[in-house]
Amino acid sequence: MISLALTLVLIAFVVRLLQVQAVDASAYAAKAAQNRYVDYVLAAERGEITDRSGVALATSVDAYTITADPTLFTSKQLKIDDGPEQAAALLAPILGVDQASLVKKLRPANKNLRYVVLANRQTPQVWKQIKDLKSALTTKSSTDPTTVNVLAGVLAVPTTKRVYPNGDLAAGILGWVNADGKGGGGVEQQLNKDLTGKDGKVRYAQSGGLQVPTAGSTETPAVPGSDVELTIDRDIQWAAQNAITEQVKKSKADRGYVIVQDTRTGEVLAMANAPGFDPNDLAQANAASLGNAALQDAYEPGSTAKVMTMAAVLQENAATPLTHVVVPNRLHRGDRLFQDDVDHATWNLTLNGVLAKSSNIGTIEAAGQLGKTQPQANQVLYSYLRKFGIGSYSGLGFPGETKGILAPADKWSTSQQYTIPFGQGMSLNALQAASVYSTVANGGVRVEPTLVRGTKGPDGRFTPAATPKKTRVISAKTAKTLAQMLESVVDDEQGTGGKAAIPGYRVAGKTGTANRVDPATGKYKGYTSSFAGFAPADNPRITVYCAIQNATSGSYFGGQICGPIYKQVMEFALKSLQVPPTGAKAANLPVTFTP
Repeated sequence: MISLALTLVLIAFVVRLLQVQAVDASAYAAKAAQNRYVDYVLAAERGEITDRSGVALATSVDAYTITADPTLFTSKQLKIDDGPEQAAALLAPILGVDQASLVKKLRPANKNLRYVVLANRQTPQVWKQIKDLKSALTTKSSTDPTTVNVLAGVLAVPTTKRVYPNGDLAAGILGWVNADGKGGGGVEQQLNKDLTGKDGKVRYAQSGGLQVPTAGSTETPAVPGSDVELTIDRDIQWAAQNAITEQVKKSKADRGYVIVQDTRTGEVLAMANAPGFDPNDLAQANAASLGNAALQDAYEPGSTAKVMTMAAVLQENAATPLTHVVVPNRLHRGDRLFQDDVDHATWNLTLNGVLAKSSNIGTIEAAGQLGKTQPQANQVLYSYLRKFGIGSYSGLGFPGETKGILAPADKWSTSQQYTIPFGQGMSLNALQAASVYSTVANGGVRVEPTLVRGTKGPDGRFTPAATPKKTRVISAKTAKTLAQMLESVVDDEQGTGGKAAIPGYRVAGKTGTANRVDPATGKYKGYTSSFAGFAPADNPRITVYCAIQNATSGSYFGGQICGPIYKQVMEFALKSLQVPPTGAKAANLPVTFTP
């Protein structure tokens, strides 16, 4: 009977063994693996963003994503009921995370959940604090049975954290990276796919929250993202940002922008906004300052747009710089009575003088010569505005960029027929405004603006950006004549841009003071003050454009508050790029005529 009993027991064991090792082997193995093995993502290192010289503007540093295995915080595992609460109390001050949210993560509704993220992209110092605390609890629990290591299930995944070494410099261009490691604005968002790379994966055996070194592991390496090289010159960007920030504060203005562009290549050397923000500390940033206002704000340019009207008049042979224009104190057109920014007796100006003195009335009269009828003149002017890039995206592909507003000529209201020639009744962004002057400076050829020079892949190979599109807008002769006329704005004593003059250099430029539409009310309130130009006027290399919105302290005239910004930034850029004066004499076209 004893033998029979032993035989039956052994048979039962054998049957069970066959079931476990043969019949249900795969199911048990899978269940064991689920409990034993841990998978986590190896985050790909995000590519750098550099200026044109390779100086890092955005880079990544070592960091840790703090994670936990909730199954290691159960009462069954820790032999206590408040393990999540104790762990959360220890972790909350270190991670800077709400204690209640940590408890919720450590005690999830899904009892089989093995992986939760407690805090993203923490510094190595934070992880060291947690490790030291874990070690102390382990040591104490070995000698004190009442002590439980409630942090045994806290782990860390190596990753990287985005940092911006220059603080707020070029923040509007760069953008930022959000908590999920994805670009949240600017180039970071626009080229997120190139910068991100491809994540890898690691799988290892664990016991009690610790890796089992003898059990082996498998790893799929991460592929780093590509580096992006911008056209920006860090030094020129600094000069532009410093200058506009100081003037916006001094003028108590809403905001301002400065664009610096290479006239020959279309490359943007600087794009500064004020006020800005520090992408390293978004929590302290003003929501209204996020983004890139130089590309996202649409506003009426005012008199800086007169250069396009003059370009059309010259190109269509409707007048020459010496054509006589009699400018009365008031001009009745359509349903409105137009005036210049100052009361004056009748002016006897040349067409060059109309531009130099920035006469709205003279510009209306000149634009009227573009066609036999007003509708014909409107259509001709509209075609030139479009060729200059107004009403179209710049080509940068930048997130949130506006293309401005330019209605078709046959939709122009009675007043728009006469205000658009001097820059009211249509809108653009700061880069579009700068591009107009770069087109004139480049002999009448518009080069589509560029902000990215190229990318460098993980293999170190540099891939240049696509060649920008070029479009002939006006003839080289017309462009040269316009440059000479723009010199009168700065050099002639009757010109409005004297504060932009640079000793030793020939400077071409134009002032602008436009009625400003208040975004909050949709009505006119305050002014848009601006100055645009290029240098050297007879052999252009650099375009600088400045605009300030709603200056409320001191002067609001573009020549007074943006002319000095132009001078300051242009002087710095000319010296930085080692552009010498040409030494040639200016044309000194006449501004007035004697009837």
